[in-house]
Amino acid sequence: MTPLSPSTRPALTVAPLQYWWSRERMLAFYAEVADSAADTVVLGEVVCARRRELKLADWLALARDLRASGKEVLLATPTLVMGEADVRLVRELAQQGDFALEAGDASALGVLVQAGDVAFTLGPHLNIYSQEALREHAVLGATRWCAPAELALGAVSRINPVQAPVPGRDGPLVTEVWAFGRLPLAFSARCFTARHHGLNKDNCDFRCRDDADGMTVRSGDGRDFLCLNGTQVQSAGVHALLETPTALHAAGIGRLRLAPTSTGFARVLALFDALARDALAPDAARDALRELELPGELIDGFARARAGMDLLVEEA
Repeated sequence: MTPLSPSTRPALTVAPLQYWWSRERMLAFYAEVADSAADTVVLGEVVCARRRELKLADWLALARDLRASGKEVLLATPTLVMGEADVRLVRELAQQGDFALEAGDASALGVLVQAGDVAFTLGPHLNIYSQEALREHAVLGATRWCAPAELALGAVSRINPVQAPVPGRDGPLVTEVWAFGRLPLAFSARCFTARHHGLNKDNCDFRCRDDADGMTVRSGDGRDFLCLNGTQVQSAGVHALLETPTALHAAGIGRLRLAPTSTGFARVLALFDALARDALAPDAARDALRELELPGELIDGFARARAGMDLLVEEA
């Protein structure tokens, strides 16, 4: 792995699906991704262990199909490792040997390090907010990292600067940033969706199946505020980081993470591919995204060191 050059096209990563879709819908979605410009696909259930539409064997079969189509595939560990069943799953993932992993939390990271020679990346939910923290994680054997979604571009560039990137397992760590999708804000051992419906987590009736993009929560004045997605809280708005490849390179960013939505995602991938190739201007990408039936308004506040729910500015 070599340091970024100004001519390098930022790679596109499809983030793990955050919602509970039917098996048929998931397989159709990933068949579409297989024919897209995506470079990397991260697979696995990262929100709630009760969502078992696909078992590990199914995820592995899907991973092999995507790899056969030319995609790099990572397997994600749960964002919250809360019990022995979750620990066993992380161990099984570490033992499968065919695909590198994305560490979802510190518990999973500990299991991966103990497992020995396991290739892994650092997921966006690890608490890495300084260069010192990134170096501590990198020496454990990481190959790249995805910055926390709430970090501004300036902070990301200081943590892993393009002029002197933090060394990783295979060379300089490549930085990935959350570039599209509802922002993951918090996770809990409790299920917010179940509570909304007057149910407890263990008897939730799997009500999150009814919300293909989560359940929007509005403030007292009627403004879209948050999104409930099982044990996860997300932004109501859809984050969209629309930057030129030159600006991304200057910030040390080599990868863009795009989170699936229930509609329009194939078009999203095509637009970000054109943006990454410098074949589409950011303002044109913004206008094209606004034509899609996305689950929320476009926002970009966190990337600009502002309130996360700030709407995407006209000069994007």
